Amino acid sequence: MKHMTILVPEGENNLSSIAGAYKIFSRANEYRKNSGHREVFRIQLAGLSRQQDFYGGLFTVTPHTSISEIQKTDLVIIPSLNHNYQKALKGNKPMVDWLGKMYSEGSAIGSICTGAFLLASSGIINGRSCSTHWSAADDFRKLFPEVHLKPDRLITDENGIYTNGGAYSFLNLMIYLVEKYYDRQTAIYCAKVFQIDIDRQTQSPFMIFSGQKAHNDEMVKEAQEYIESKPDEKISMEALSSRFAIGRRNFDRRFIRATGNTPLEYAQRVRIESAKKMLENSRKNISEIMYEVGYSDVKAFREVFRKIAGMSPLEYRNRYNKDAMVMNGA
Repeated sequence: MKHMTILVPEGENNLSSIAGAYKIFSRANEYRKNSGHREVFRIQLAGLSRQQDFYGGLFTVTPHTSISEIQKTDLVIIPSLNHNYQKALKGNKPMVDWLGKMYSEGSAIGSICTGAFLLASSGIINGRSCSTHWSAADDFRKLFPEVHLKPDRLITDENGIYTNGGAYSFLNLMIYLVEKYYDRQTAIYCAKVFQIDIDRQTQSPFMIFSGQKAHNDEMVKEAQEYIESKPDEKISMEALSSRFAIGRRNFDRRFIRATGNTPLEYAQRVRIESAKKMLENSRKNISEIMYEVGYSDVKAFREVFRKIAGMSPLEYRNRYNKDAMVMNGA
């Protein structure tokens, strides 16, 4: 039987990702056992202290063991952290060191949401892909520039390291890992029992673009504000770089370094975010919305929208516009 360690870090962390991971893998074990097969994992919660309080002491978790007692494990699950990342990382340094040791000795590791900060601080994903909650992407890039962050990806799978996007999307990672370590039928069973959409690949439909301004390049901030003030215009990036008396190549380089996007990509995200809001809240048809955000070609608009939002404009409207849902249900 394999061994699974679900970590209970120090600090105010996300209880649901600990309890959810434990519940799903326990149910997967139960299903296997009832089907006449051997359970796959012995599951243990492990931390640095004997007890960890959540939500001001409203809930308490008592880990089965300390990480210092675990010399070998096959799969480690890192739960979501709170949003005071610096404090969380500082308070869990022994756990970070333990993660590096376990991975070097053959353990696979799965991180949930902002648990990616704990994973990345170990250094084992430098030069590799990783996902985390889209709202934490800017902070993550600043702290871990050597990691290839993929904030639109729901799940990454690379060299025995699995990461996922934010919040309750960790359920999709758990189902993914059940399929990997058990089988497809067990994964389908767990997905049905817990009512989780199986095979979801992206968190793009849930992303809210607010602009990456956690940097110190004032010229780029001015350029961002200019782009954001004109969501209905197709802005010439050559003209924009000229406004700041800088060559296009240097302008692009500084913009990418500060925001993670090219100026063109940034402008597209601003316009598509504006389109998303109209699709959510208005009865305007898609062509009207397209023109209002500066597009004149339906095909081009749909392609950019799908690339950024993960679905077509019509699918997005049907999912998030209450009037559309009522009409479709009539």
